[in-house]
Amino acid sequence: MAEITHRTAPSTLSVLDLPAPKSRARRAWIVATSLCIAVMPALSGCESPQSSSLGEVPDGWATLTTEGVDVSYPKSSSGGYTEESVSERSKYNAAAAVRTENGRKVSTITVQLDFTRAHTADQAAIGAEAGVQLGATLTGTTKIALNGAPDARRVDFAFTSSGKQQTPPEGTRVNGVILTGLDSTDQTFAVRIDAQQGTLADTELNKIIDSIKVH
Repeated sequence: MAEITHRTAPSTLSVLDLPAPKSRARRAWIVATSLCIAVMPALSGCESPQSSSLGEVPDGWATLTTEGVDVSYPKSSSGGYTEESVSERSKYNAAAAVRTENGRKVSTITVQLDFTRAHTADQAAIGAEAGVQLGATLTGTTKIALNGAPDARRVDFAFTSSGKQQTPPEGTRVNGVILTGLDSTDQTFAVRIDAQQGTLADTELNKIIDSIKVH
């Protein structure tokens, strides 16, 4: 899957790894994507459902912990994810976990901190949108409440896998979601969840999103 990065121009993704520029001006038009598309695949939706269990970690799940934000996920022992070590993950990620099937990464969860300069959640969302790889389809940007960040943003998109670096076979469609905003120190954060279509149910995706805790 891919990631938001800064200081580097966009490049072809390993479905999970993508450098992206810090400049936001060239993508300012994306603000208009707050208008929702009527029909979207799993991992995207017009409305971001609000949960009464924000920050709650389901039993048996593990947690990616960083200075700015935590996010939990089902463990690989139950068909879920495995956390990547510092040497395994991209240098742009503060934490990452992957789900594999038949030797290929079918889903990833990544956390990036201070990935762009922003003073509001809307500005953080523009930076996140600019980090989505070339050729991706942005399907909506909506407001969402997270534990510790009641005015966050959710960016939905989809792209086609290159098939490189153990990602889904070339041509496979991948859905992505980025949860972004400002933490308590006014630094940006981005939690990105990419998944090959059909491999991550909406119910599980929502549990991952609800588990996010912003510090």
